[in-house]
Amino acid sequence: MGSLGGYLKDLENKAVYIINEAFASFKKPATLWSTGKDSTLLLYLITKVAGHPEIPVIHLDTGFKFPEIYEFRDKIAREWNLNLVISRNDDLDITPFKVDRFTCCHHRKTLNLRKVIEENGFDAIFVAIRWDEHGIRGKERHFSPRDENMLWDYRNQPIEIGDLYQTEYPSAHHVRVHPIIDWPLEAVWRYTLVKDLPVNPLYFKGYSSLGCWPCTKPTIPEEQWYPIYQLYLEGRKREALEKLIPMVVNVTERSGRAQDKEKELMQKLRFLGYM
Repeated sequence: MGSLGGYLKDLENKAVYIINEAFASFKKPATLWSTGKDSTLLLYLITKVAGHPEIPVIHLDTGFKFPEIYEFRDKIAREWNLNLVISRNDDLDITPFKVDRFTCCHHRKTLNLRKVIEENGFDAIFVAIRWDEHGIRGKERHFSPRDENMLWDYRNQPIEIGDLYQTEYPSAHHVRVHPIIDWPLEAVWRYTLVKDLPVNPLYFKGYSSLGCWPCTKPTIPEEQWYPIYQLYLEGRKREALEKLIPMVVNVTERSGRAQDKEKELMQKLRFLGYM
């Protein structure tokens, strides 16, 4: 693995500090893992850099993930010996084809997350959201409590000054911990490149954000991503990443997601406990 430049090393050090603060403050933390670039980077920081390989790793399986997501999840779980917790909240009447996207996301993601938290007694959940990923997420803090109904009080966020973080929330249902919330998009990709982290192959197929297949599409044209994907298939992942990064940092990251959810519903979903 390559060595980090000063900027990336500073981001890594701060993230690891927040991770260790959370482990010192909470009895039973877990981390979410979507298999996307951000949550894979966070998983690496928690298990490899900060040294907490025993942490439960939650994968919220909506039942509508791309095949590449399931294959990548199972491969990395074996290779990294993850303590994987797969949770589903199935209902044949609640699918992207029968209900609106708000109802589907709320049931298969938000209520699914609540179910797995309560079943396992988790009191803190690491989440790999970033401020520059979505405007609503820009309202978050590194430590963010959720009440007994899992609601997010975005109008009354904890004050954070320098490296002083509020971690005690006695009445909280659980606390969300966001160690890489201040990482810019390009820093995530550069860290992934330098550290040779595993990368979901969907990125090499033009996707810049990974969701459910009925509601997600590529953001990079096929004539641009196809040669990069061929490099990846030839085992030239580093070369493929070097060509991919300038493309993915110059598109709107979540523009491949269903835009009614992105523009109109995200704040309501996050208020109710969405990631």
